[in-house]
Formats: sequence, structure tokens, C-alpha cells
Amino acid sequence: MDSATIKRVGIEKAQNFMRQYRDPESRELRKLSANQFMDVWSHYDKDGNGFIEGTELDGFLREFVSSANPTEVNSEALTDEMLTELKSCFLEAYDDNQDGKIDIRELAQLLPMEENFLLLFRFDNPLDSSVEFMKIWREYDSDNSGYIEADELKNFLRDLLKEAKRNNDVSENKLIEYTDIMLQVFDANKDGRLQLSEMAKLLPVRENFLCRQVFKGAKTLTKEDIESVFSLYDRDNNGSIENEELRGFLKDLLELAKKDYDAQDLKDFEETILQGVGYDKEGKISRKELTMILLTLAKMPSSEQ
Repeated sequence: MDSATIKRVGIEKAQNFMRQYRDPESRELRKLSANQFMDVWSHYDKDGNGFIEGTELDGFLREFVSSANPTEVNSEALTDEMLTELKSCFLEAYDDNQDGKIDIRELAQLLPMEENFLLLFRFDNPLDSSVEFMKIWREYDSDNSGYIEADELKNFLRDLLKEAKRNNDVSENKLIEYTDIMLQVFDANKDGRLQLSEMAKLLPVRENFLCRQVFKGAKTLTKEDIESVFSLYDRDNNGSIENEELRGFLKDLLELAKKDYDAQDLKDFEETILQGVGYDKEGKISRKELTMILLTLAKMPSSEQ
């Protein structure tokens, strides 16, 4: 790049951050590298809380729209009425969990990115249940530290790309880059590793079955309700919930009460819950014990869940 081009890009970046990622002729967004995507995220998530929301989202939408114009247009030219309508349409299209703000996975669906990096978000392939999640956790927490550390995360991402038959397209240096970026994205407490709740955001489950309305405030649960939950977690159909099945169930239960949690939290929660129902000393839950837990859950006020 010559000095004039560098100066022009610098001015555009200062005036409208998104303009630098538009093709100057077509005005379409160029495909972003993993690092460029992180630059966009970091620029608009100004408070670093993991969401683009409120005035951050207003600023992003104003610049996203105005950057499509071939000539420099002040982002403030978008009226408040137009912004309100735009935000409503935007959130309807991209705010998957309908919380009124945009998280990094939702932004990744909007911006064009290098395909291999996009695969790591598993948009088209969420896990069926937390039982599957806990099996993956056990496999990649190879030192049983209760955390997925950088090398373990790199092994996970390598296998993820291998599963998508893209591992030959990704060099070791690129894999290290992806690992570093995923830690930037999902390591909320910035300790250089992923705890259980952080890994759960990277590797989402299709649905927390226990969030269904039938389990909230119900005085009774039908036999069919109990059986549907039991069959979801008793993956090997041996008549009891145990090992990763049990931890998957307890992870879903813990998520109703706690947003951030680690492996020790899950272990402590397991002891508390299972002592309360007098569970099988071999570490298994029967249908009767599951019923006791679900009835307790149903009686909890919604504010406690």
C-alpha cells in the first residue's frame, strides 16, 4: 500500500470502522479473516462484556448501513426512527436467543468470514444434549484439571476441522491463531483457559430441556413428562442416569441457577443435589429420584431458577 492509500484507510477507519471492510467498487463486505472479525468485535463491544448492546449496537448499525454508501456519509444521517426500525429487523433476523443484544456467535452469522474459522462456531451442528457435551469435555480435559487449556483447545479445534474434512486446509500456525482467537472470544475471566461454562458457549447444546415451561411451576408432572426427561439423559438405555449422563443432567440443572460455573461448581452441586434425594451409592439416579428432583425444580419460584 502506498502512503496515500494508507492515509485514506486510516481516515475511513476513524470515521466509520466498517467502511474499511467494504469493497470500494461493489460496496459489498469483503470476507474477513479471523483476526479482522475480532477487530470488529472488539471495536463495538466497547465495555468488553461479551455483547454488543444499547448504544454499542446503535453505533454498529449506523456504521454498518452508512458504510455501504460509495461516498462518506455521516452515520448520524440515519434518523432515530430509521434506526429503531432497523434495529427491530436486525434483532429479529440475528438475535437467536431474543435477549435484545448481539453476542459473538450471532455477529458471526452476519459478517462474511473465512470458511474454516466459521466452521468452529458449529452453527449447523449443535450438540443434541449436555450428555454429549460432558463426554467431549472428559475427552479433551486430558489432564483432568477441570479446565480446557490452550493445547487441549487446539486439539479440540483440530479434530473439529478434521470432522469437517478441512484439517488439510489449515496449517499449524493457522490452528494456533484460531486457538488464540477462540480463547479471546470465550475466555470471559481471561485466565488463559476455558472453564465449564465458557466451553459450553463454544460448544452449545441444541436445548436445555429443563428450561421447558412444563417444569416451571407445575404442581404435578405426568409419567410422560418424567419419561421424556429420563430417556433424554439415559443415553445407553440401561435404566439409570450415571457417569456423563448424570453430569450432563446436573450441568443443565446448574445452568438454571448459575451463569458462570466451573468443574468444581458442578462437583459441589452434584454432592448437594444427590445427598438431598438419597441417591444410589453407586452414583446413579433412578426414575424415582429424578422425579423428586424435577418436582423440586417445578416448585421453585421463577426468580430462583
